[in-house]
Amino acid sequence: MTTNHAQETPLVRLRSEGAVDQETLAYARTKIDALVGRPGLPAVSGEVHLVRAAAGHRWSATADLHIGGRQVVAFAEEATGTEAVDRLQDRLRRQTDKAAHTRDAGNRTTAPPWRGGGGQPVPGAGPGATADGSGTT
Repeated sequence: MTTNHAQETPLVRLRSEGAVDQETLAYARTKIDALVGRPGLPAVSGEVHLVRAAAGHRWSATADLHIGGRQVVAFAEEATGTEAVDRLQDRLRRQTDKAAHTRDAGNRTTAPPWRGGGGQPVPGAGPGATADGSGTT
């Protein structure tokens, strides 16, 4: 039996404003797709907005993404379009790594040892119960 392991295309829209050339847009698309298409990352959707100021001296890049159930927002402003995209990618990488790690950890916390924690929590066993049976009562 064969299975298809092809990854779906991320649903991230790239918009531009001002005199943004096609080369910069293609560069931005490549960088964003590489970031959100990484293996192990939950479903990603959202928008990246690239703006060239009217005077042409400043570029800004803004991202508003939804990764799994978490919203990630990043902003970068630089002298060129490629620098703005690179800075945005760096900022997004840190946040997407954090979002993926938070998802993997399951958002479950246990009390620290000085508060009675220390054992593994037992699902459905009530507050403070641990796998070794030494929960607080």
